[in-house]
Amino acid sequence: MSQRMRLMWIPNQQWRWMRTAATLVLICWIIPQVAPAQDLGTWELLLENAGIACMHAALTRFGTVVMIDRTDIGASQIGLPAGVCRDSDDLVLKHDCTAHSVVFDPVTKTVRPLFLQTDPWCSSGQFMPDGSLMQTGGDFDGVRKIRTFVPCEASGICDWVESTTQELQSGRWYSTNQLLPDGRQIIIGGRSAFNLEFIPPNANGPLYFPFLNATNDDQNDNLYPYVHLLPSGNLFVFANRDSIEYNYLTDTVVRTFPRIPGEPRNYPSGGSSVMLPLLASNNFSIVEILVCGGAQYGAYLNSAAQMTCSNTCGRMVVSDPNPTWAMDDIMPIPRCMGDMILLPTRDVMIINGAQQGSQGWTNAINPAFSPVLYYTYASPGYRMLTMAPTTIARMYHSTANLMQDGRIFIAGSNPHQFYVFDVDYPTELRLEAFSPHYLAPSHDLQRPTVTVSPLQITYNTPFTVTVSAPVTLAGPPEINLVSAPFSTHSYQQGQRVVSLAVSSSVQIALATLYQITAVAPWGPTLAPPGYYMLFAVNEAVPSTAVWVLLST
Repeated sequence: MSQRMRLMWIPNQQWRWMRTAATLVLICWIIPQVAPAQDLGTWELLLENAGIACMHAALTRFGTVVMIDRTDIGASQIGLPAGVCRDSDDLVLKHDCTAHSVVFDPVTKTVRPLFLQTDPWCSSGQFMPDGSLMQTGGDFDGVRKIRTFVPCEASGICDWVESTTQELQSGRWYSTNQLLPDGRQIIIGGRSAFNLEFIPPNANGPLYFPFLNATNDDQNDNLYPYVHLLPSGNLFVFANRDSIEYNYLTDTVVRTFPRIPGEPRNYPSGGSSVMLPLLASNNFSIVEILVCGGAQYGAYLNSAAQMTCSNTCGRMVVSDPNPTWAMDDIMPIPRCMGDMILLPTRDVMIINGAQQGSQGWTNAINPAFSPVLYYTYASPGYRMLTMAPTTIARMYHSTANLMQDGRIFIAGSNPHQFYVFDVDYPTELRLEAFSPHYLAPSHDLQRPTVTVSPLQITYNTPFTVTVSAPVTLAGPPEINLVSAPFSTHSYQQGQRVVSLAVSSSVQIALATLYQITAVAPWGPTLAPPGYYMLFAVNEAVPSTAVWVLLST
């Protein structure tokens, strides 16, 4: 290289270095102010062996989680108390001294066995206004059973009680429960059950429900129908690809909605659905339904093909005069058997599931390890964010429940008829918790704490919420009520978020302490009576919830 070339080369290299350094300085200055690194959540193993595979789960007002599996599988891996056994006509084990339901305490990370006599396989349930869990149907000797669990403190001895004087009017297997404004439960559908009924029962017996007959196909894609109580008091009912607005008081179909494009969405195709949060800011006048995932038609009938699951989401404003499905959102990965969890921030977490196949024994492969965060109020096409993955497959018969500290409790996955452990996708007895992005330490300065007075609130009546935070709040926090649903088969029965009106916010003596006046929901069609988690949310960061009882 000549001296002249060296002289040219050195300044050019210096210029390139200087330009690169300047670019890096500019990027480092911009990124913290415009786009801080997105926290993608973290996973925690809560318990190595819960003793049972969790087919159904529900969070109680004491913060414990009731977990249920079927009984006709032989022995579980957790024993009943000494001297307690179950005698039945089960095909596998007629004298069984193991438990098929447990209650998990997240504080001590321990489980306590519960006693179930009849089989709750693929049953349904929901909490009653007094906080008791009503659990209905199942298979074999459980198909008409009504079971009740009255929760107690973690140190208590509460257990299942199965009614010996009342039973369902029709056998229920793969049905859906919804708490009604008057405190009754409506139970819709089930395998070969094209009808509905109420608890307490009505005098006319089960009512024929033609919609379920019309949505049936060779795969029975109308099982576990999605049922959402609308603020009008009517029910939104979705099965297969169709949906209606139903007035259960007059037994009439008020409206028929357009068919959702794409694949079947209900069991066994394994999509999921939520009614998006109801907002005081629009006087609860905008009601939107979100349905995501599912399986190609034929995936269940031809399980060996392991067809790719759906990656589409449909969103419809059912309160519009002429509603249509908007199919603008594509999930980052295809998913069936995913659970959709309404978060206290009013966004949605899509978690669990598989990328190929359908629900049913050994019908799916390729687990969907990564949750997806769905930003409810972002623009179409920008609503999805892939979160940190787990290492545990959560496919058929897995559950997900929002906890009062904002984590998501994850349990179950049993793609087999019995407990099987030496296969690619074994029966899963481990319990996990997923901490969403808002629980990251980087949000600790925004995280509020909340107390409520009184703990029992009355419809359409103001009440006081005291909120504190480590630093001065930018403005009044959101006050959101979140129900505790019954989680099973990729659908959270009774899931609901109601964002309340805040009529005043007063900063008191301490600079970071606020007294907020919120107004309870105006009526039971907006939020049925019962226990709710109350979250204060500051700049998209929620508090730990306080349980409140909403009543007349």
